[in-house]
Amino acid sequence: MELVIILIGFLLVLLGIAGSFLPIIPGPLTSWLGLFVINYSTGITISNSFLTVTFIIALLIFVLDYIIPVVGTKRFGGSKSGMIGTTIGLIVGLLSPIPFGIIIGPFAGALIGELMHNNDMNRATKAAFGSFLGFITSTFLKFIIAVIYFGLFIVKVTEHTGSWM
Repeated sequence: MELVIILIGFLLVLLGIAGSFLPIIPGPLTSWLGLFVINYSTGITISNSFLTVTFIIALLIFVLDYIIPVVGTKRFGGSKSGMIGTTIGLIVGLLSPIPFGIIIGPFAGALIGELMHNNDMNRATKAAFGSFLGFITSTFLKFIIAVIYFGLFIVKVTEHTGSWM
C-alpha cells in the first residue's frame, strides 16, 4: 500500500509540473497535493508546518498567476481598459478550445481594450506585449515552484526509503 501512495504522490507532482504549462491544471497546487499524499504513507512523515508553508506558497503562486499578466499590462503603459481586456482575454483564452488560447487571450484582450480606450496602435501593442510578458513570467514561476516541490518530494521519499521498502 505504501508503494501505491508514493506512486500516486509521484504522479501528482509530475502532473503539477505539466500544469505549469497547461491552463486547466493548477501546477503548484497539484504538486503540493503530491507532497500531501505521501504524508499518509506510514514510512514518510512530513511536519504540519512544512505542509502549511508549502501550501501557502502554492496558493500564492496560484493567485499571482491571475494577477501578473494584469500587472504586466499596466507596467507597459496599459490603461484600466487594457487591464480589463487582459482579464477578459485570460478567461476567454482559458475557456477557449483554441490551442494556445491562454497565450493569445491576454494579448488579444489587452490589445482590444487599449484600442477601445485609445486608438494608438503602438501603445496598444506595447500594453499587449506587457500582458504576454506577464503571462510568461507567471508560467515560469509556476514551473520553478513545481520543480522545487518535485525535488522536495524526492528528498522526502529517499529519506524514508528503508522504512517502507
